[in-house]
Amino acid sequence: MYKIVLAAALAAGVSVAASAQDTAPDGSRPFGIEPYVGVLGGYHSFDRRSEFGTNGRRGYPDGALISGIAGVNVPLGAFFVGAEGNATKGFKDIDWEYGAKGRAGFRAGDSGLIYVSAGYQWVNGRRGFSDQKDVMYGAGVEVGPKDIGLGGITGSAGPRLRLQIDTYDFDSIRPMAGVVFHF
Repeated sequence: MYKIVLAAALAAGVSVAASAQDTAPDGSRPFGIEPYVGVLGGYHSFDRRSEFGTNGRRGYPDGALISGIAGVNVPLGAFFVGAEGNATKGFKDIDWEYGAKGRAGFRAGDSGLIYVSAGYQWVNGRRGFSDQKDVMYGAGVEVGPKDIGLGGITGSAGPRLRLQIDTYDFDSIRPMAGVVFHF
């Protein structure tokens, strides 16, 4: 008999906890899948330790970038994990970059995110620089409309401003900024 009472109490407790956790601070579900796409712009500069080396004419590779990203976050209450891919067009010494990475972090405020990331990135050089591939590490923040006083415009989904900084095997710096659209 005590097993039935215990099971009923446990089921009631789980259903009460689940109904209390129906939404996260930004109005989205605390568990599920949150897809997103975005456009970022930035700059990638390699240093002297880079495996790219020098092309003998101008020094070490660098150049402006424009990047398209797509990914998915899996919220876990106040935390989240996710995966993201990018295709990036470079200018000057970098022709294309593309890669995939995992992200983990926590929700901040009503619609913000703070995260760290790690993954693999391929870089196609031009102007005498060879193609390379290696691990990329990074950190970033996303700020949604509710965090800057525009909560009534989009609700829980919509655009977020993203600022991130990555490094290609600690041999480069790659600051990026742009807009990410969450669904």
